[in-house]
Amino acid sequence: MQTVGIVDDPIFDSHHTGQHPENAGRLAAIRMAIASSHSRRALVPLAYRPATDEELTLAHRPQHVARIRQIADRGGAWVDGDTIVTDASFDVAIHAAGAASRAVEAVLRGEQPTALAIVRPPGHHATPDRAMGFCLFNNAAIAALIARHRFGIERTLLIDFDVHHGNGTQDIFYQDPAVFYFSVHQWPLFPGTGQVDEIGEGAGRGTTANVPLPPNCGDDIYRAVFDEVLIPLARRYQPQLVLVSAGYDAYWADPLANERLTIGGFAHLVRVCRAIAEEHCGGRLAITLEGGYNPKGLGAGVVATIAELAGLHEADEPIPPPDLRGAPDIRGLIDRVRQTHGL
Repeated sequence: MQTVGIVDDPIFDSHHTGQHPENAGRLAAIRMAIASSHSRRALVPLAYRPATDEELTLAHRPQHVARIRQIADRGGAWVDGDTIVTDASFDVAIHAAGAASRAVEAVLRGEQPTALAIVRPPGHHATPDRAMGFCLFNNAAIAALIARHRFGIERTLLIDFDVHHGNGTQDIFYQDPAVFYFSVHQWPLFPGTGQVDEIGEGAGRGTTANVPLPPNCGDDIYRAVFDEVLIPLARRYQPQLVLVSAGYDAYWADPLANERLTIGGFAHLVRVCRAIAEEHCGGRLAITLEGGYNPKGLGAGVVATIAELAGLHEADEPIPPPDLRGAPDIRGLIDRVRQTHGL
């Protein structure tokens, strides 16, 4: 059994969103699932600190950071129809960004072979100058940029398997070859971005890859995407760090999407991410939490993730799945992605 660094903090419960889908109950479900799992024995808590303004502005414009702080200082407000800032949200969000960065730091310093940040609010929709899609600051992007600026990492592979496209992460790195952004997501679905031909611009051309899946895709389809697209892209890119935006909303019972991953399916995705890290960068793999809105599925998905990182393979399905046959044919999509990227 390998140990797994973990960053979690009660402060993440203080982003009070009421009955919003992205609420503190999500982390309560994760903690409950971990507490009753065998995988909890592998976890090593990591002390951390909140991100500084200097670190936030690696990914965001100073005006955006100032705006979120001002809204919180004034008692909070909705910044769009999906995204709320409360009086505590700025403080919570900078801790979330700091936690993701600490997970990366732990693996780059060799403190832990892998690390996981259990955070909220999530981050991958936050653009350089906009909070959206439940996200205030882009936790994964900030962590990737800290890896570059503090540790000299020139090639980070950022894998995003949240069911929604990480438009903010893509925007931040669209012209930047130092981070290869790979996203597999449902389409059509919020935020409506992430088409196959979105591959980056300028120096970053070719270092963004999107696989927009139709609804009702399950374990076999995700496995094919990772085997036939992600693995060869990683072998060509030769990352020095693997960073994962882990959303569990492609779960078959998630209320905000229409894909069909099981807990075993999530375990396989993490297994592939770990294998990529072991093949290319000494196993250096850090994961930060994004979405996932079925509490039982979210908790079981995180436990399966920890188990894969620890080498324990614990992937129990908390809800008996229905008949998940009848998946769409995506052979043409995979071929188009491979052709677009010269695979």
